[in-house]
Amino acid sequence: MTTPAINLKAISSLFVGGKTAVLSDLPVEHRSMVLNGAPREVNPNGHHVYGQMYAQHFQLAAPKRPLPVLLWHGGGMTGATWETTPDGRPGWLWRFLEAGYDVFCCDAAERGRASFAMSPHVYREPPIFRTAEEGWKTFRLGLDYAGNPADRHVFPGQRFPVDSFDDFTKQWVPRWPAHEDMILEAYEALVERVGKCIVVAHSQGAGFAVEIARRRPNLVQRVVAVEPGGMPDALPATGLPPHLVIWGDHIEPSGSHWMGYRKQADAYFAAVSETSDITTLDLPANGVFGNSHFPMMDSNSDEVFKDVAAWLER
Repeated sequence: MTTPAINLKAISSLFVGGKTAVLSDLPVEHRSMVLNGAPREVNPNGHHVYGQMYAQHFQLAAPKRPLPVLLWHGGGMTGATWETTPDGRPGWLWRFLEAGYDVFCCDAAERGRASFAMSPHVYREPPIFRTAEEGWKTFRLGLDYAGNPADRHVFPGQRFPVDSFDDFTKQWVPRWPAHEDMILEAYEALVERVGKCIVVAHSQGAGFAVEIARRRPNLVQRVVAVEPGGMPDALPATGLPPHLVIWGDHIEPSGSHWMGYRKQADAYFAAVSETSDITTLDLPANGVFGNSHFPMMDSNSDEVFKDVAAWLER
């Protein structure tokens, strides 16, 4: 796909949700806080805001679509997921703007520009950091990772730009276990603020999108769930808005981790399919092989986007 110019009316940002924690009886330090600065008092006691999320709003001068698209990332990631592919091609953020949608590109609570809080004073557990080894296997690029790129196992026909994997690792961020309720609270506040919308989400974020659609079917008009990880623990009281669920390749060779996520998602969508419009785009089943956990970053990301755009327009 080409990248024609886009006429934007505005780029703005907003923070949504959040709570305040009050800390006391913590030691006061004296630290230099600027280049070559003299130490000054750093007092952590007081009010700390946490749990907010960040959204960057791209408004077209003449949008062609009535509803904005909200882009939600996966675990240990940020909105950078949607901006540019690891090998430098336009991401789905740009493609949605080209297609005439206003877009909100989001960083969930505790991620990226949403920031995070003191641990263990506000966040009770320490964060988890993803290794390159974990990312390589979890994202289904291959079975074995090695420091030397030439020694890494790559699945046959792999569409992820593996030559850019080392640069891709630089956008990963820490994540905290058991923060699902906090993140969902902020996402729900965002949907309430934006109003009727389309949510396009990936991995952990796709699980959150399905849950918010269950809670707010009057606001979430459509969901595109790219490789969802985690599903709601309750069925909707009424019918869900239409969902498009996208799956890549190499799920079975990657073992029980991914087979479990797929089984959980299939069971949820099967349970709601009698009252809801659920479409599954299983890429290998449709003759498209080699996609990783990141179809929006793979070499055929534009082709997969065309399928998404066609589903949204139908």
